[in-house]
Amino acid sequence: MESLKKGDFYFYLPEEQIAQDPLENRSDSRLLCLEKETGEIHHHFFYEIGKFLKKGDCLVLNDTKVLPARIMGVKEKTGTVIEVLLLKRKEKAVWETLVKPGKKAKPGTFLSFGDGILKGEVMEIIEGGNRLIRFDYEGIFEEKLEQLGEMPLPPYITHKLKDKNRYQTVYAKHSGSAAAPTAGLHFTKALLSQIKEKGVDIVSVTLHVGLGTFRPVKEENIRDHHMHEESYMILEEAAKTINKAKAEGRRIIAVGTTTCRTLEAASDEKGFVHPGQGETSIFIYPGYEFRVIDGLITNFHLPESTLLMLTSALAGREHVLEAYREAVLKKYRFFSFGDAMLIK
Repeated sequence: MESLKKGDFYFYLPEEQIAQDPLENRSDSRLLCLEKETGEIHHHFFYEIGKFLKKGDCLVLNDTKVLPARIMGVKEKTGTVIEVLLLKRKEKAVWETLVKPGKKAKPGTFLSFGDGILKGEVMEIIEGGNRLIRFDYEGIFEEKLEQLGEMPLPPYITHKLKDKNRYQTVYAKHSGSAAAPTAGLHFTKALLSQIKEKGVDIVSVTLHVGLGTFRPVKEENIRDHHMHEESYMILEEAAKTINKAKAEGRRIIAVGTTTCRTLEAASDEKGFVHPGQGETSIFIYPGYEFRVIDGLITNFHLPESTLLMLTSALAGREHVLEAYREAVLKKYRFFSFGDAMLIK
């Protein structure tokens, strides 16, 4: 049986290989292809992805849209600067948030953003020290966010993004994520058209990515780690297309770990996907039997992360870590704005 110790998912990564900026052209990123059965590795560019997809394959995307969820405000009484990161909508005007500095945001604290364009009251402190904030505004909340908010880039990206859209996929549709489904950032509209012309079914599901996805695993036995719940939605038409491909023995290829978790969470024992809305806290690690997906397009992930554990469950820990060693050696770019990997 595969090891389930956190330390067994460690790899060395030189800091200079953490991509700080997206490439000028999305699909110019490199692509490492990993054969999951043999561990064989091939090097390509992402614009060649069509070579590895064939007629009848079903490519599944996550069409969530990242909210400009980082907003800077002040405490109404003292003027203390407070940073609020929106994590998850609980009710129409109530959000679960991460607040810095937390000790300055006790329940009953009133906040003001953009000279009062948006106001908020800290309602309560919940699990993990997150705050529930009720917002007060006129008009449409998302429009206020567009006006005031910044993209919630991961902490390893050290400067602001010149173009907000580069942290969105070209097919982003439903707002609600605190982070991008980054495997999809490599696709251009032209590349998706080219893939469709080959006879590949392209369908979308939605999973709003929470920061829990990136929460470090602290427990040495990874079985003791708990994922935060995230909301997903699968439309009937998408489920039909995926299930038809499954029934006919065609390949289901997920774009990103978020898409993979959505499909696996919403499926039954036979691997058929059920349409609808739900919450999932599925944690996939070695030993997991995949029910839906056959292949995965993904980025290169942080050492000891749940995302690395998921890819190891699909292709085997040794194969994945060997591919990572090769990627470090060949100077691939890592993490959100980095290069891609195809596990097939």
